[in-house]
Amino acid sequence: MNRTFITEIVLRGFGNLQNFKFFFVCICLFIYMITVMGNLIIIFLVSTSYRLRSPMFFFLAHLSFSDVLVTSNVVPVMVNITLADGGTLFLTDCIAQFFFFGALATTECLLLTVMSYDRYLAICSPLHYSTIMDHTLCMYLVVGCWSLGFALTLIPIFLIQTLWFCGPNVIDHFFCDLGPLLELSCSDVSIVKYEVLSLSGLVTIVPFVFIVVTYDYIFITIMKITSTTGRQKTFSTCSSHLAVVCTYYGTLFVIYVVPHKENSMTVNKVLSLMYTVFTPLFNPIIYGLRNQELKMAAQNYLFMCRKLINA
Repeated sequence: MNRTFITEIVLRGFGNLQNFKFFFVCICLFIYMITVMGNLIIIFLVSTSYRLRSPMFFFLAHLSFSDVLVTSNVVPVMVNITLADGGTLFLTDCIAQFFFFGALATTECLLLTVMSYDRYLAICSPLHYSTIMDHTLCMYLVVGCWSLGFALTLIPIFLIQTLWFCGPNVIDHFFCDLGPLLELSCSDVSIVKYEVLSLSGLVTIVPFVFIVVTYDYIFITIMKITSTTGRQKTFSTCSSHLAVVCTYYGTLFVIYVVPHKENSMTVNKVLSLMYTVFTPLFNPIIYGLRNQELKMAAQNYLFMCRKLINA
């Protein structure tokens, strides 16, 4: 039987917006700019402020960098196809977009896990914290997160390369996510889905369980502190990270772990929009509002800028 293999993918995007698409695009671009600026400010402050030379902020800077890459991988394409009422990508470009999305999502899971381990050492073993969490270990952990994130995502990419894509070539989504992409294949994708589901569980559920366990020990240690002020001060050092973890994993589990076959594609797109556009925005907001050291560093730079302007 003759097969015609597709080379281009058509993304429908949000085709049902009609008269609201310009308003939608403006909102997304505004959020995108705030997200990029906010995370870049965090990276700049951590890189230049001596006050923020600690493992926690070192990991935060890498988390901010991954947030910038995640949203930049999706939002520009989404805006273009929304304005054009659909868009076309080469199949290779579509697979590449999924690869970077999956790699960055995996890296963020690992970075959040490393950050929870850092908070565990700082609170539960404060006397040994500086000895254990030195600069060398921080570098190893960060390099490991980025390397594992990209290496593990190569597995589904290799599996996708074994599939035949012979039509149709239309994805009812605003970016090349794995599920809609596999629906275009005319090969048996059951093995691929099983392998990807197993890998997804490995890189999401295992780190999440590790984070839960570390915070159990953290909360036990905090409750042993006799003074209320001491408990509040100690908890404040990890509350920002805990808020980011809840936001990140909450959206991730709803989209990729919880079965939702009965949900419409519109619901899936809205959930994916929450993860790719809104979740990266929460990182600078949460840390900017709750972390005193970060706020002090930002205020110091604003004060220095005002002095230079008025000089």
